[in-house]
Amino acid sequence: MKHLLKIVAFSLLLFCSCGPTSRITSSWKAPDVQAKKYTKIVVLGLIRDADRTVREKMEQHMVGDLKELGYDAVCSCEEYNPKAFEGLNEKEAIAKLRNSGVDAVLTVTLLDKQKEKYYVPGRMTNSSYYVYHNSFYGYYQTINERIYSAGYYVIDTKYFWESNFYDLVSNSLLYSVQSQSFDPASTESLSHEYGQIIVKDMLTNKVLANQKNETLKAM
Repeated sequence: MKHLLKIVAFSLLLFCSCGPTSRITSSWKAPDVQAKKYTKIVVLGLIRDADRTVREKMEQHMVGDLKELGYDAVCSCEEYNPKAFEGLNEKEAIAKLRNSGVDAVLTVTLLDKQKEKYYVPGRMTNSSYYVYHNSFYGYYQTINERIYSAGYYVIDTKYFWESNFYDLVSNSLLYSVQSQSFDPASTESLSHEYGQIIVKDMLTNKVLANQKNETLKAM
């Protein structure tokens, strides 16, 4: 019976660890927004230098998801250097983007990153009086197993994200979404999952359209 319980617990752990680690907490779109064909969308990660790898992966995966829909998209990490917009005012920054043929910007912002450390006991035992207090050896055996069963510490990481989509022709915000990612397995899986859920939500809200499908219909 104990062996069976261990197998069930291990299976549940595997199932949970393979599930999605990111979820949208809220999203907004401008009234009467309609998907349209953009000439060039730049994905811009606003993430501190210490998490540069996360920024690059986030941008790359988002670009890949946009290209899957038929949009021309580029990473800011490949198109511009990290200091490209420092010291520029709004007019100059937008002009710099437009001069590169960009007419829309999708930001990926890491609002906060929290780590939580907690202790997982090696063995949890019910301390019911009648189970082991009634005899010396019952008490000794139960407590001895508990104190010598090694526990361990686990550190979980939670990310808080925000993405905004701007139309540079009208210079207006069309879409904003907030989300959370909890203890992702890797930067690669985090970026892959984030790009998918955000782009899917933009499709659902008709901020973007599947340009490839529309091209096929028109043929």
